[in-house]
Amino acid sequence: MPKYGAYDKNDAHTYAVGVFPSMELLAARPESVRCLLVSPAGYPNAGVQKLMDACRALHVPVEEAPRAVERISGKQNAWTVTVLNKYDCALDPAANHVVLHNPSDVGNVGTILRSALGFGFENVAVIRPSVDPFDPRVLRASMGAAFHLQLKQYDCFEDYLKDCGQREFYLFRLRNAQKLQDQGTTARTPFSLVFGNEASGLPKELEDFGQGVIIAHNQRIDSLNLAVAAGIGLNAFAEKNRK
Repeated sequence: MPKYGAYDKNDAHTYAVGVFPSMELLAARPESVRCLLVSPAGYPNAGVQKLMDACRALHVPVEEAPRAVERISGKQNAWTVTVLNKYDCALDPAANHVVLHNPSDVGNVGTILRSALGFGFENVAVIRPSVDPFDPRVLRASMGAAFHLQLKQYDCFEDYLKDCGQREFYLFRLRNAQKLQDQGTTARTPFSLVFGNEASGLPKELEDFGQGVIIAHNQRIDSLNLAVAAGIGLNAFAEKNRK
């Protein structure tokens, strides 16, 4: 078995840490899985046994490697690590998209990916510089939802426009924006919901691009957490399109 160590974004592989994300990986992208690493401390756990059985059914190698599991996960109570090859995706130009512009927090990105899948947005663009969406912390925060998405990284917003520009855009920002509840009852598909960086929001060059959207809240806070704001926006637009 190769010696697997802490995640490096330059590697061709990454890790799904834990049973549930790994089961989602096997369900969505079994062809990308290299092997399952297991700590024997997890053998009494029913979930670990179920994961091992699922891997063997797919002819995925199962290796007992407690030190590797601890080294990769950084946790003493993580019993499994699934090693997978990174993969490329193409976005569906006819589908609605979520666009994350320069996100910088792994937990936020993972949570947004989980919300995107839950609200029916299966195509996600990530604009660099950004969190690495293959970071195991992102994958774990998404609870494996990331594996069910078409997820593509772009070097800049202009590259995304060249790829998928024929659509309506709703940009979540503070200026030149309508309240979310004042938006029309439907959004014309395909459309993109665009969210900016946690600290700086969307850049000035995007201020006059597309329809601005703001989520109204009282003055006792200065802003909403990005993952919370994205969840509210995704739910609202999903509701609009169901009416």
